[in-house]
Formats: sequence, structure tokens, C-alpha cells
Amino acid sequence: MNQYKPEGMLISSIENRDYLSSRAGIEKALERQVILEAPAVLCDRNFSLHVDLGSMHGIMPREEVQYSKYGDDIKDIAILTRVGRPVCFKISGFTRDENGETVAVLSRRAAQTECMLNYTDTLVPGDIIPSRITHLENFGAFVDIGCGIVSLLSIDCISVSRISHPRARLSSGDTLYTVIKNIDENGRIYVSERELLGTWEENAALFTEGQTVVGIVRSIESYGIFVELSPNLAGLAELKDDVKVGQTAAVYIKSIIPEKMKIKLIIIDSHDSSQKPSPLTYFIDTDKVFHIDRWVYSPASSEKCVETVF
Repeated sequence: MNQYKPEGMLISSIENRDYLSSRAGIEKALERQVILEAPAVLCDRNFSLHVDLGSMHGIMPREEVQYSKYGDDIKDIAILTRVGRPVCFKISGFTRDENGETVAVLSRRAAQTECMLNYTDTLVPGDIIPSRITHLENFGAFVDIGCGIVSLLSIDCISVSRISHPRARLSSGDTLYTVIKNIDENGRIYVSERELLGTWEENAALFTEGQTVVGIVRSIESYGIFVELSPNLAGLAELKDDVKVGQTAAVYIKSIIPEKMKIKLIIIDSHDSSQKPSPLTYFIDTDKVFHIDRWVYSPASSEKCVETVF
């Protein structure tokens, strides 16, 4: 069992259920010091989290909710936002509550410490890893890269096609793959996604001249309208009245020009739509490829080279 997945990805596993199904299983988890997951159901007045283990009640003291590399005090909001969500933990012992019932003492901090030492501290730029969106901001998305350890996916790294807000592409709770972009001098990890969503040629190959297809209006400039055909591919259409950013558009593909990385479009019609973003398509087999050193977006015939070197 991979113990270092983003929170929420272990909770339904057979091993997790087996350990939590009985007192004997929980004692075995304590002995083996495995990382488990269960839902946090309550935060008490002392800011301890109460966790439903199924066969037993668990309590996670405030100081055990989160690991801090720099010894910073955990913020109240960081504890409160765990309620109603799966939390990872190690069993650190047992105690009794005011009714004399046996309660398991849990430590998310211990799980995160192990995850950092054995997993996140071993990552290098170019590594491809599973991630989960924790929340969105104007400047990007925060993602859980393992046991609740958070990394930043900045808005410019979500896709090649520009978006005004991460919600145009992502939602809180989404699972996705990201690639380690860089690690700063303090050990903070930054991730990217666009390198997994295909090159210009791979995306352009999905379309042919003369087709009329669906796109999303991403920006309106003085010289034309950018319409996204896929997350890593946008074309330019002539200006048209009553077109708004965010609308769904039917567009006619007039020409595809690889050497200029351009697709010329004609907007046939556009309308408001509340449709959710389509699931992302990865052009890398994430079951077989776990690292890339270089990604070249632009075609070999292009006058401009767009690439990422890890």
C-alpha cells in the first residue's frame, strides 16, 4: 500500500478498511506504524480533532494535527477545515475517555513527518506525482502532494491556454497528476500540470481544417478573440459582436499553421454555459512514465521554441 498519497486516496483501500475494522487491527497498525485514513467528524473546544475509526473512536490532539518544518504554531483554521474530510494519521497509543471507553490517540504530524522524510524530500524537478486540489485562489491552486503536505500549482502552470481563474479548469477535491517544477532553498515544492497535457502538435492533431467544433472564449483583444479548443491549444478568431469571455462557442477551423503555432478560427455562434470543465486528458502514460527531463511544446518546424527544462 502506497502510504504517501494525497489525503482521501487511502480511505477506501482494502488495507485501510482491514486495519480499522477491529481493535486487533488498530493494535496491529500501532505495532507496524502504518499510515491510515478516516474522517474527522468533530473539533472540540481544545481544538482536538475527533475521528471516526469505525470500530473505535479516535482523538487527535491539537499539536498532532499538522507538521511544521519551521516549528510554527498551527493555525485554528487549519484544524477547523479538516472537519468533514478524511485525515491521515498514525496510531500513537490508547487512552480512555470520560466514560471509560478506550480511545485511540492519533497523530497526523507523525504521518506527515514520515511522508516528508521518505517521499517529498526525495522528489526532484521532473518527477510526475498524483495530487489533489485542496483549495483555489486567484493566483493558482494549492494541491496536496502526500499526507496533506501542500504545494502550489500557479495559474500559469495549469495549462498553456490562459485562464482568468483556476476554477475555469479545476475544482476543490479534484485528483490530478502534476510534475515537480522546482524546489526552492527552503524546500518548498512547486508543481506544474501543463507539461502533461500535450504538445501543440499532439493537440492540433485532434482537429482538421474545415471542421466546426466547440471551444471556450478565453480572452478578447483588439486584434481578435482567443478561443480554447483544448487546455493546451487555443486559436484566434476575428472580432465578433456580442461575444463574451467564458462563453461556449461553435468555431469553424479556417487553417492550422504548425510553423507559426497558429490556428485561425471563425466564430459561428456563442452562448453562456454553466457546463463544468471537461475531464483533463494526459498525453503521458502516468502508469508508466514517472519522470521527464524536458518538454518541448512547439513543433520542430516552428520559428519559436517553447519548452520546459527540469
